[in-house]
Amino acid sequence: MTVAYGNAGAIADRFQKGEAADLVINAAPLMDQLRAQGKVVAGDQIIIAKVGVSAFVRKGAAKPDISSADAFKRSMLAARSITYPDPAGGGASGIYMAYLLERLGIAGDMKPKTRLSPSAKELYASVASGDVEIGFNQISEVLAQPTVEFAGALPSAIQNYTQFAPGIVTGSTQTDAARALVTFLSSPAAQTVLKAKGFE
Repeated sequence: MTVAYGNAGAIADRFQKGEAADLVINAAPLMDQLRAQGKVVAGDQIIIAKVGVSAFVRKGAAKPDISSADAFKRSMLAARSITYPDPAGGGASGIYMAYLLERLGIAGDMKPKTRLSPSAKELYASVASGDVEIGFNQISEVLAQPTVEFAGALPSAIQNYTQFAPGIVTGSTQTDAARALVTFLSSPAAQTVLKAKGFE
C-alpha cells in the first residue's frame, strides 16, 4: 500500500490531474465536488475526523492569550509578527486565517507583520528560529511538529473545523481494501489515535 499526503487543495489538484488512487481522504466540501463529478463513488458521506486551527510559538516562548475572540484580536494586534500557510496553496488553515483577520477587522493592521508561508518547512522554521513570533496551522499538524510549541486552539467563537471524508475512487480495483480502511478509520481504536493526534 502506498500513502501520499498533501494539503487539501494540493491533493484535490493532483487527483483532478489524473494521479491514480483507490481511496481519497480530503476536506468534506472537496469530496462533495469529486462525488458530484463522478470521480469517487456516490453514497452517503462519512466524516472520519475533524480538526481545528491552533497557534504555535518557538519552544519556551511566551504563549499569546487566545482564550476568547477579543483576547485573540488584542494578541494579534500586539504581536511582532505572525505566519500561516499561504491561502494560494489551498490549505484550509491559511484560507481561514486570512478570512478571520478580515472578519475581525484587523487585516489591514496585520498585513505588514504577516508572512505567508509557501511550505510547511518554512512555516515552522520561521517560528522555531524566532524570526516570526506566532504561527497558525491545523492542530494535528502543529502537534506533530517537534520544533515548535503548541500555544492553544482558537477559541470556539472563532474556531474553524475542517472535516475529513473518505471517497472510494470510481473504477478502483481495490474497493474491498479501501472499504476496509474506511471501516478501520471509523473504529474506536483508530479514533483514539486520531484524538491523541489533535483530531476530533
